[in-house]
Amino acid sequence: MITLLIGENSFEIERVLDEITNDFNGNIEKIDGSQLQLAQLPDILMGISLFDTARTVVIRNLSDNKSIWTVFGDWLPKLSSDIHLVLIEPRPDKRTMTFKLLKDYANVKDFQPWTERDVVKAEKWVTEEAKKQGFELNTKCVQLLVQRVGIDQWQLFHAIEKLSLVDTISADNIKDIIEANPTENVFNLFEIALRGDINELKKMIRTLERSEDVYRLSALLFTQVFQLAVIVSATKTDDIAKDFSIHPYVISKLTSITKRLGKNGVSKIIAIFAQTDYDMKLSKADPWLLIESALIKVANI
Repeated sequence: MITLLIGENSFEIERVLDEITNDFNGNIEKIDGSQLQLAQLPDILMGISLFDTARTVVIRNLSDNKSIWTVFGDWLPKLSSDIHLVLIEPRPDKRTMTFKLLKDYANVKDFQPWTERDVVKAEKWVTEEAKKQGFELNTKCVQLLVQRVGIDQWQLFHAIEKLSLVDTISADNIKDIIEANPTENVFNLFEIALRGDINELKKMIRTLERSEDVYRLSALLFTQVFQLAVIVSATKTDDIAKDFSIHPYVISKLTSITKRLGKNGVSKIIAIFAQTDYDMKLSKADPWLLIESALIKVANI
């Protein structure tokens, strides 16, 4: 039996692998495929231990080993029926003959990482995972958690583990317990600017300077401005969340801001950040100073 796990969603792959190995009572043989030698294949794929009637063999990244991968398809018919071979390939070349043969011999499972378009899927998963860990999250808390952590399943899983130790879960203690990801920090920074709180704005920038990459932060800020433009321009028939992959939590917060600013105010913000983007590309000043200057201009609108 062959199971082929492909894709770069390592969380889902490891969970499936756990299910496979937990159901097997014997020793699990784990092999780094990139270091495998051709002479080892007969023992791995055909040999049976004197003490075990069945084997589970897990080989990772075999496709990185070109000398083995090119001939591996020839060995597939020789695999012992007493062996469960599990191949883990994050980025296999699907054009190779070996991969095409594996599709005929193996149970193939594809696990791709989530993208910003998978926010609803992430929220549903968080709800279900919390129940598995013995507690429930209401819709508001689920949305806040995904917004605060992002859509990386490993980080979401660890955040849910933290919350499982808390007696009562609310939006406030999620903010206290779960560290915000860079996107959330940038949203808070942008929100402070929109409130016109220049002193708090400068203080937060000084804090972010110590931990954030200025170009990543600026890209996230430009995204916030783009989202603001989308929301202020949308009609009642537009599905902003679906069409532009904007989280409902973000939409609700930015909608209230656009109502206060109006199209004229949003247009001024767009112009400010368009100029900032231009100045950063020309290296007219230190990028942190350019970002700070732009946010202060926003605060003075």
